[in-house]
Amino acid sequence: MYTLPELPYAYEALEPTVSANTLHFHHDKHHAAYVTALNGLLNGDDKGSLEEVIKTAAPGKVFNNAAQAWNHAFFWGAMSPEKTAPGADLAAAIAEAFGDLASLKTAFVTEGVGHFASGWVWLVSEGGKLKVISTHDAATTVTQDGVTPLLVCDVWEHAYYLDHQNNRKGFLEAWFDTLANWTLADSQFAAAKGAGEAWRYPAPQ
Repeated sequence: MYTLPELPYAYEALEPTVSANTLHFHHDKHHAAYVTALNGLLNGDDKGSLEEVIKTAAPGKVFNNAAQAWNHAFFWGAMSPEKTAPGADLAAAIAEAFGDLASLKTAFVTEGVGHFASGWVWLVSEGGKLKVISTHDAATTVTQDGVTPLLVCDVWEHAYYLDHQNNRKGFLEAWFDTLANWTLADSQFAAAKGAGEAWRYPAPQ
């Protein structure tokens, strides 16, 4: 059985950008529903890691629920209540790809605002180079060979509507400035270059 990972911080820790009310609904209801549905669809079959389920599933309910479970778990880790900053290696890569952190923020927010309907906006490493991309609905970087996610922000409306209404741009700007977990991004960037392991969903129990 795949489990619902606990949040790595208190429900109120991300306020005011993300409220405790939003986290209770988003984590305890939305994310939990994907995990429950996935376990029901697999009916106790041992499918190995969630990453393998995602990579081998045909388009449909198993993929959608597995990918959404993974995306959400990575999203919780991509936020930190403590102010962080990119380490030296990542900062250099940001400067090379975008010019500076402010320009990366502009690219990240622009991608997220411009993404039509539901999905995710990502900072990724591909071939040692940084890119900002977005994916639709349950689509995930897990299926993209050679791509390592460093950060992700959820742009489904349930991620921000209770706190920011229809102001997706304001949410993304506040998220980037106050919650982006650059410590996770540093470790993911190192893993992309072969130093250490990239983040993985908790093993089934």
